[in-house]
Amino acid sequence: MISVDEALRRVLALAGPVGSEVVPLRAALGRVLAAPALARLTQPPFDAAAMDGYALAAADHVAGAMLRVVGEAGAGHGFAASLQPGEAVRIFTGAPVPAGAEVVVMQEDVARAGDRITLPARIDSRRHIRLRGQDFAEGQALSAPLLLQPRHLGLLAAMNLPEVTVARRPVVAVIATGDELVMPGEDPGPGQIICSNSFTLAAMAEAAGAEARMLPIARDDEAALRQAFALAAGADLIVSSGGASVGDHDLVGRVAADLGMERAFWKVAMRPGKPLMAGRMGKAVMLGLPGNPVSAFVAARLFLLPLLAAMQGLPGAHAPLRARLGNDVAANGERTHYMRARLESGPDLPMIAPFSEQDSALQRLLTAAGALLIRPPGDGPRAAGEVVEYLPL
Repeated sequence: MISVDEALRRVLALAGPVGSEVVPLRAALGRVLAAPALARLTQPPFDAAAMDGYALAAADHVAGAMLRVVGEAGAGHGFAASLQPGEAVRIFTGAPVPAGAEVVVMQEDVARAGDRITLPARIDSRRHIRLRGQDFAEGQALSAPLLLQPRHLGLLAAMNLPEVTVARRPVVAVIATGDELVMPGEDPGPGQIICSNSFTLAAMAEAAGAEARMLPIARDDEAALRQAFALAAGADLIVSSGGASVGDHDLVGRVAADLGMERAFWKVAMRPGKPLMAGRMGKAVMLGLPGNPVSAFVAARLFLLPLLAAMQGLPGAHAPLRARLGNDVAANGERTHYMRARLESGPDLPMIAPFSEQDSALQRLLTAAGALLIRPPGDGPRAAGEVVEYLPL
């Protein structure tokens, strides 16, 4: 068996970026920016009022000064003439500051009578003007790679970019294997169970930016597995669940090898999820996950998600966070243990409390968990309050 860190290193070495494509900005949410996006204009494009008030020259910004209002400027329409000494322009937020004006006095600080205003006895030192280019300048870049969130789309729109270059969505073929599996909605026969892994793994892939193809269940015979792999043709990544162990019916590795898979490793020193393999099948990466639902989920969290990130140009390393134990835990064994745990706020760090039951067949506990507590190999007993590491879910 190899360590989790070594397994991840080998998985990430199997694939590079999948390439890029240009998409409309409206379709870019959740995609990975693959090339720097350059602003096509300067923002703001002119000095703009930051407040509703009156624009005037700096020389007239004197306590108690009386000025004549000679016009108005609003958002989308400015004051065309130049401001002269002793004059002011009524101005609204976002409007261009007229030529000759260097200060905007807030309307609530001004007394107005007809076309005259009187400035207050105490002058505000702030100018209340957003200078041209204060946000960004033409040609300024939003750097890549970057997972695009709503706030990024707003910036890209303000940069006058109707489309952006993003990483292509990796295509992931998901194959569940086993004679015991039936699809949700079917009536299980004797000894059969519902297939849940395909739905979990496809959803995880899609949430990570991939395009998932959920293939039919492959039965435990070589012909069915060969057909499943044939249906996965064209995928960037093939993810199977079940059949990755060494039992008489665990055929995935054997069939994959017959079809040309170059195996990078098999078995990882972790629990749950030890029977896990990875390799290349032609142009595709192959991940063979355990059939146990919780084991498959943990293995996907540790290897599938980092791999999909790397394929889209993002960092693929694990990024554990720190928390304080909410209760004592016993010593760990020789494999890294990823324990389902509750996560709650704490005074300095979050508090993490692993469930007392860690049977890897219990999916219900997985839905109640907020984190995977990481127990390194050979880690001794830990007392409540000690700082530990975890992966968020």
